[in-house]
Amino acid sequence: DVQLQASGGGLVQAGGSLRLSCAASGFTFDDYVIAWFRQAPGKEREGVSYFFGSNGETYSIDSVKGRFAISTDRARTTVYLQMNSLKPEDTAVYYCAAVHEGGITHIADHESFDYWGQGTLVTVSS
Repeated sequence: DVQLQASGGGLVQAGGSLRLSCAASGFTFDDYVIAWFRQAPGKEREGVSYFFGSNGETYSIDSVKGRFAISTDRARTTVYLQMNSLKPEDTAVYYCAAVHEGGITHIADHESFDYWGQGTLVTVSS
């Protein structure tokens, strides 16, 4: 079974940093897209950063570029989201998600992803 378990959320002041972790099991990263999404109260779930297992490339949305970085451990069993220079507008529940690259339709659409971890809450105070 594919399983994802997210952790690392918490309360941090604006300008601070957090690192989220997503422990994965039941599949190898090689053919999967692993992503971090977030959902703020009253807002749609939003894709933030993506890791493409087939070639190791990453992508982040404009609002977090230069502040957030997605990476994996050497064994490719854990995906991280390093979040620096956090802003109050980054406050959200963060989720990790995965989908086989052959099955994805639109990476920004959370409905394209088949597997989800439980959310981890990130709260950034001003």
